[in-house]
Amino acid sequence: MAPAPSSRESVTAPVIRAYARYGRQAGTWLQGYAARGGRVYCGAGCSACCNMPIRVSLAEALVTAQAITVDQRRGMAAHAAAVIANARSAPSDEAYVHRHRTEVGFCPLLDRATGSCTAYDVRPTRCRDTFSAFPAVYCAVGTLEAMSPRQRREYHREVARTPGTDGEWHFIAPLEHLSEPVWTAAARAMQDAWSVQVWGDFWVLTTLADHEPFMRAIEAGRARQAWDIARRLDLAHPAVLEIG
Repeated sequence: MAPAPSSRESVTAPVIRAYARYGRQAGTWLQGYAARGGRVYCGAGCSACCNMPIRVSLAEALVTAQAITVDQRRGMAAHAAAVIANARSAPSDEAYVHRHRTEVGFCPLLDRATGSCTAYDVRPTRCRDTFSAFPAVYCAVGTLEAMSPRQRREYHREVARTPGTDGEWHFIAPLEHLSEPVWTAAARAMQDAWSVQVWGDFWVLTTLADHEPFMRAIEAGRARQAWDIARRLDLAHPAVLEIG
């Protein structure tokens, strides 16, 4: 008889299956979109969005943490510390996002020389479902903010004319909707295995996923204890860590 899966395996396995299902469905949708004349500008070497803050589940963070190298873990931990510092000092959500992109900077899993992700197969949901119907310059920090009122009106008119968008922004809305079952699978798996769900910043959770005392507290369903452990690690802030 095969051994029973650990609680971590029972949480990550549904997410990995959901990733594969999303990949198949997104591929089919993209083929149909191209056949209808649609264009997606994302591709190998395009990394303009890789300095955006990302919200994930601990289930997704575990998938990443279990696959990356020791050096990559160090980079993730350093990035997590910068995320926490930003969360503590940012005066608003808008400032938090802007400072993340301009000061916290690009994900340490990004190879800046090639523009490619060094952990592509284990990247989280938000990295998988973000596709742009406009050139990469529109995804870069500062582009939309620097537009004049006339340019912004023209941008929104062009977005409204572009199939696949939500009519307001240039990202491909149906591909984001297709990814929602991944988050549902993660939520259900965490609840079933641990009786607690954990959500938050990608780099913070990936760092916590590599910390055994934190994970043992989560596996035991001890939310308060897990929070206290994260606090002692200087990785607890309501803006980037939710346990409940």
